[in-house]
Amino acid sequence: MQEEMARTQAELQEKTVEVSAGGGKVKVVANGAGDVTSIKIDKEIVDPNDVEFLEELVLSGVQGAIEQGKALAQSEMTKMTGGLGLPGMGL
Repeated sequence: MQEEMARTQAELQEKTVEVSAGGGKVKVVANGAGDVTSIKIDKEIVDPNDVEFLEELVLSGVQGAIEQGKALAQSEMTKMTGGLGLPGMGL
Protein backbone atom coordinates (compact mmCIF):
# COMPACT_ATOMS: atom_id res chain seq x y z
CA MET A 1 0.00 0.00 0.00
CA GLN A 2 2.85 2.42 0.80
CA GLU A 3 4.42 1.67 -2.58
CA GLU A 4 1.14 2.39 -4.34
CA MET A 5 0.72 5.60 -2.35
CA ALA A 6 4.23 6.78 -3.28
CA ARG A 7 3.51 6.01 -6.95
CA THR A 8 0.20 7.89 -6.78
CA GLN A 9 1.89 10.93 -5.20
CA ALA A 10 4.55 10.92 -7.93
CA GLU A 11 1.81 10.73 -10.58
CA LEU A 12 -0.02 13.64 -8.95
CA GLN A 13 3.04 15.83 -9.42
CA GLU A 14 2.73 15.17 -13.17
CA LYS A 15 -1.04 15.85 -13.40
CA THR A 16 -2.07 19.46 -13.79
CA VAL A 17 -5.12 21.67 -13.46
CA GLU A 18 -5.53 25.06 -15.11
CA VAL A 19 -7.60 27.91 -13.71
CA SER A 20 -8.47 31.08 -15.60
CA ALA A 21 -9.35 34.44 -14.09
CA GLY A 22 -10.41 37.69 -15.67
CA GLY A 23 -12.10 36.05 -18.63
CA GLY A 24 -9.01 34.00 -19.44
CA LYS A 25 -6.57 36.91 -19.22
CA VAL A 26 -4.79 35.24 -16.29
CA LYS A 27 -4.10 31.50 -16.39
CA VAL A 28 -2.60 29.55 -13.51
CA VAL A 29 -1.44 25.94 -13.71
CA ALA A 30 -0.93 23.78 -10.62
CA ASN A 31 -0.10 20.13 -10.15
CA GLY A 32 -1.87 17.51 -8.06
CA ALA A 33 0.48 18.26 -5.18
CA GLY A 34 -1.00 21.76 -5.02
CA ASP A 35 2.15 23.44 -6.33
CA VAL A 36 1.71 26.32 -8.78
CA THR A 37 3.80 25.49 -11.84
CA SER A 38 3.08 28.44 -14.14
CA ILE A 39 1.26 31.74 -14.43
CA LYS A 40 0.43 33.39 -17.77
CA ILE A 41 -0.81 36.97 -17.93
CA ASP A 42 -2.19 38.47 -21.14
CA LYS A 43 -0.41 41.77 -21.71
CA GLU A 44 -3.76 43.44 -22.51
CA ILE A 45 -4.73 43.23 -18.83
CA VAL A 46 -1.54 44.87 -17.54
CA ASP A 47 -2.49 48.43 -16.61
CA PRO A 48 0.12 50.33 -14.61
CA ASN A 49 -2.68 52.56 -13.31
CA ASP A 50 -4.65 49.60 -11.91
CA VAL A 51 -2.13 47.16 -10.48
CA GLU A 52 -4.55 46.18 -7.71
CA PHE A 53 -6.96 44.66 -10.24
CA LEU A 54 -4.19 42.51 -11.71
CA GLU A 55 -3.08 41.46 -8.23
CA GLU A 56 -6.63 40.37 -7.41
CA LEU A 57 -6.89 38.33 -10.61
CA VAL A 58 -3.55 36.62 -10.01
CA LEU A 59 -4.44 35.85 -6.40
CA SER A 60 -7.82 34.47 -7.44
CA GLY A 61 -6.23 32.28 -10.11
CA VAL A 62 -3.55 30.98 -7.76
CA GLN A 63 -6.05 30.19 -5.01
CA GLY A 64 -8.31 28.37 -7.48
CA ALA A 65 -5.45 26.37 -8.98
CA ILE A 66 -4.17 25.27 -5.58
CA GLU A 67 -7.68 24.32 -4.52
CA GLN A 68 -8.27 22.28 -7.68
CA GLY A 69 -4.84 20.65 -7.39
CA LYS A 70 -5.61 19.55 -3.84
CA ALA A 71 -9.07 18.32 -4.89
CA LEU A 72 -7.43 16.23 -7.61
CA ALA A 73 -5.02 14.77 -5.04
CA GLN A 74 -7.85 14.01 -2.62
CA SER A 75 -9.81 12.30 -5.38
CA GLU A 76 -6.85 10.13 -6.37
CA MET A 77 -6.08 9.18 -2.77
CA THR A 78 -9.74 8.30 -2.15
CA LYS A 79 -9.65 6.01 -5.19
CA MET A 80 -6.52 4.34 -3.85
CA THR A 81 -7.82 3.82 -0.32
CA GLY A 82 -11.34 2.97 -1.43
CA GLY A 83 -12.69 5.72 0.78
CA LEU A 84 -11.53 3.96 3.95
CA GLY A 85 -10.38 7.20 5.56
CA LEU A 86 -7.21 5.65 6.91
CA PRO A 87 -5.47 7.73 9.61
CA GLY A 88 -2.40 9.63 8.50
CA MET A 89 -3.43 9.61 4.84
CA GLY A 90 -5.25 12.93 4.79
CA LEU A 91 -4.09 15.72 2.53
